[in-house]
Amino acid sequence: MIKLDDRDIKILSVLDREGRISKTELAKRVSLSATPCWERLQRLEKAGIISRYRAEISLKKIAPHVEVFVMAELDNHRVETMQNFERAAERYEEIIDCWALGGGYDYLLRIVCHDIDTYQRMIDQLLGEGVGLARYFTYIVTKPVKSGRLPLDLLMSGKAG
Repeated sequence: MIKLDDRDIKILSVLDREGRISKTELAKRVSLSATPCWERLQRLEKAGIISRYRAEISLKKIAPHVEVFVMAELDNHRVETMQNFERAAERYEEIIDCWALGGGYDYLLRIVCHDIDTYQRMIDQLLGEGVGLARYFTYIVTKPVKSGRLPLDLLMSGKAG
C-alpha cells in the first residue's frame, strides 16, 4: 500500500465528488499550487489508486430501463465453475457489476436492462450456457435512495462513523 498524506486524501475526496474538476480548481481546493498538485495526481494515477474517471449518467432521463440486483448461487465451489461463471458475467453488457461474496451467496450482480422481459431472457440464456448457476434471487430496484461516496477520511483514520 502506498502511504497517503492529508493532501492526497483531500485530492481523492474532491475527485470522488467532482471528477471533471479542472486541475487549477483542484489545486485551489487542496491548497496547493498547480505543479505540486499535478505531480501528486500523476503519482496517484501511476500507483493505480485512481483507476479511471467517468460520469454518472441519469438513465431515467434518456432511456426506459430496469435495474436489478441478483444474488447468485453456484452449483459447486470448484475453481473452474467460479471462473466459468465470472467469464460469462464479463460477456454480458447488461451485467454492470459482479462481486464474488463470502457467506451465503456466491455472487452479487447489478444488471441494467431495457425491461423485465429483457432481463429474464438474459437470465434464461445464462442458465442455458451451463456456467454453474444453480439458483438466483432477483431484486428489482424501485427507487434509488442513496448513492454514496467513499468515506476516505473515516477509512484512513480507522474511526467508525
